[in-house]
Amino acid sequence: MALSGIEIFKLLPKTNCGKCGVPTCLAFAMSLAAGKAELSACPLVTAEARAKLEEASAPPIRPVVIGSGERALKVGGETVLFRHEKRFENPPGLAILITDVMDTAEVGARLTRFKELSYIRVGLKLRPELVALRCDSGDAARFTGLVSRVKSESDASIILMTSNPDIMATALKACAERRPLLYCATMDNAEKMAALAKETGCPLAARAPGLEELSLLTEKLAQLGVKDIVIDSGAGTPKQALHDQVMIRRLALNKKFRPLGFPTIVLANEMTADPMKEALVAATFVAKYGGIIVLSDFQGETLFPLLVLRMNLYSDPQRPLATTEGIYDIGGPDENSPVLITSNFSLTYFIVSGEIENSRVPSYLLVKDTEGLSVMTAWAAGKFGADTIAPLIKKSGIADKVKHRRIIIPGYIASESGGLEEELPGWQVIVGPREGAHIPPFLKNLKTA
Repeated sequence: MALSGIEIFKLLPKTNCGKCGVPTCLAFAMSLAAGKAELSACPLVTAEARAKLEEASAPPIRPVVIGSGERALKVGGETVLFRHEKRFENPPGLAILITDVMDTAEVGARLTRFKELSYIRVGLKLRPELVALRCDSGDAARFTGLVSRVKSESDASIILMTSNPDIMATALKACAERRPLLYCATMDNAEKMAALAKETGCPLAARAPGLEELSLLTEKLAQLGVKDIVIDSGAGTPKQALHDQVMIRRLALNKKFRPLGFPTIVLANEMTADPMKEALVAATFVAKYGGIIVLSDFQGETLFPLLVLRMNLYSDPQRPLATTEGIYDIGGPDENSPVLITSNFSLTYFIVSGEIENSRVPSYLLVKDTEGLSVMTAWAAGKFGADTIAPLIKKSGIADKVKHRRIIIPGYIASESGGLEEELPGWQVIVGPREGAHIPPFLKNLKTA
């Protein structure tokens, strides 16, 4: 049973030191009770109190790690129903399905799509994380051969899909060090699947028809010693799956119902045969509230929108989406190419970089960290003026990339041109357009001038 805020407060040091990020121990206790803070934020809590507070401080939805190394995927750990309340913590993983009855060429094609369909957006690399391997043949050797191939030809985190514990045990030997998700435990095979999960330390998926039976199954797995669980309500339609996802999240967060306090897996591939409808189904569960979403295949026209949607929903709503500070090469620039500078607000970056591409004038775009603020807002806040731009130009290394000394600043900060030339002796400051749409003709005229 979770502790109340007052019960938690009694176990805290009561120093009101503020080191946890809130001004008082009482406020911190209330945040812990609501699942909106972590106990590790308090540096003064005693070991005895820490042990007693573990249940209260644990996220309502248990975080589960699938895979190992740099490609490990963390799902769960969520603390809110709605993104604007705080933020969503761990983006859902997207999985491509491969079965052991597919021919060699098809398996190779799907692995190629898994590896090649990746995109750079606002300085972030967007790509899927998982390969779901399903045993349709009933042949342990054939399934294990597929697992071995996928392991050797990709760095993907793996989902092993079979309800046969013997086939699962054989396939698991080929990839146990990858820490795959074992899918799935049912009421009929729970003991054997739980034994495999405990022996290898792998997370285990639990599937049951309906939330009541699912909660009984997770309680049984917990009694068998399995802690890292991913749950599947067995819904076969988008409507029922959406209902189940919302109920699971509400019961876990609002009612602190531990048997359903786990990340979920949604088999979008089983809900429609139409790839475009499948993408819409997947988009639904990116938002509400899938932990892992399995797709029948990956195609650029459906995968890219899902990756962008996921990135947008799982950014912090209290912080503007920002691009990483640095130099961006657009169109293959050389030592004679123009150099432009802008803020790192993602929308500003996309507009400016897009218009530079449209101009077909190879250029360098220098992005200044303005804490995600637009050009005008950053300038008004003192984060995008001569005194902040000049140090970036000096340390960025742009002077080593071009033989000229000309920098183009946005027209909205034209008043900073004189101060910037004083800060950068030897540099010519050119005032560029105020609007992004005017960048292409400006760069073309600059090139011919």
